[in-house]
Amino acid sequence: MSQIRPLQAADIPAVAGLFQRTFRDGGKPPPPALETYLRWHYLEGPVCDPEIASLVHIASEGDISGFVGVNVLPMRHGQCKLRAAICGSLMVEPRANDPMAGARLLRTFLAGPQDISFSETANALSTQMWTKLRGVALPQYSLDWIRVIRPSAFLLDLASRRAGAVRLLDPLARGLDRYLRGRMQENEMRWSGVPELWNGKGGLKVAEIDQAGFAALLDPLTRQFPLRPDWSAEQFAHILAEASQKPDYGDAVFASVSCPSGGLVGAFLYHTRPGRMARVLQVLALPGQAGSVVDCLIGDAARRGAAGLRGRTQPALLAAMLGRRVAFTQPASTVVHSRDEELVNAFLSSQGFFNGLAGERWNRLAGEQFE
Repeated sequence: MSQIRPLQAADIPAVAGLFQRTFRDGGKPPPPALETYLRWHYLEGPVCDPEIASLVHIASEGDISGFVGVNVLPMRHGQCKLRAAICGSLMVEPRANDPMAGARLLRTFLAGPQDISFSETANALSTQMWTKLRGVALPQYSLDWIRVIRPSAFLLDLASRRAGAVRLLDPLARGLDRYLRGRMQENEMRWSGVPELWNGKGGLKVAEIDQAGFAALLDPLTRQFPLRPDWSAEQFAHILAEASQKPDYGDAVFASVSCPSGGLVGAFLYHTRPGRMARVLQVLALPGQAGSVVDCLIGDAARRGAAGLRGRTQPALLAAMLGRRVAFTQPASTVVHSRDEELVNAFLSSQGFFNGLAGERWNRLAGEQFE
């Protein structure tokens, strides 16, 4: 008879194999570095809690046929401290004799001791399972945003994901982009790209900072949210260190945004390589300043040679992005579950801070192959 139990260290090789078959190249064995990281990320790291553990599904034959990865997120709602749980990798080996393994894993996870549960990478099937278990999909947290900067490089980057040889056309794309962007008027808003003469930051100053400097900005830039993370210094330092290591995406850029007088306006974290799509992990802004901070981000990415920008929305950014030639797509849903209706309502009314660093995408399973 099949069963569900907490993840153990001895399970890691089997979980790594399942991860490799589900999300990567099933024709190859999982690299040893992937096993090492899964053990650290789900059993040993600062965002693990044995009371809110990752889970494995043991098939009737005795082997592991399913897994749900779980990390904890300390939060506060006003003065009340909460334990949130992030549901990361949910994967199941399809077997005719146990078609409900995924639903059973999710049900067991949601029945845990946490005050609130999240996922920001739920596909259509997972979202359906969450909602059947009284979870709620959050449309305003569920969009990815895309901003084209260099149109030729943007298209070439998309094509290279299917055929890497098209990278030989990089020099041609660079020349064509110089011509196209040079013909745009200064600060002109176009869907097709950003002009060479882009100065849309209204006198604001962008300064590259280190991880510790970025960590110091979290509280002043998120205190407007009644429901927000409440990491310890150790936990947040761990998250930022992990978030900086995404070699598939490029170099990490931590930056602050300030007004001419030196007052803090916002901050952002993204990864970039010249000629490629930059991946935005976090945008922080004071109330009413989101548009200016997004302008600064676009300008910084353009200066560093990015083909475009892609990131995950938060409700506080949506209105500003609508006027900045940003396109939206929904590759996955953000979903929430809690036995406390007040906590769910806080997210439905856009009062919660979630996605990005307060989510799943900071970890190295996104942005590193471990080969």
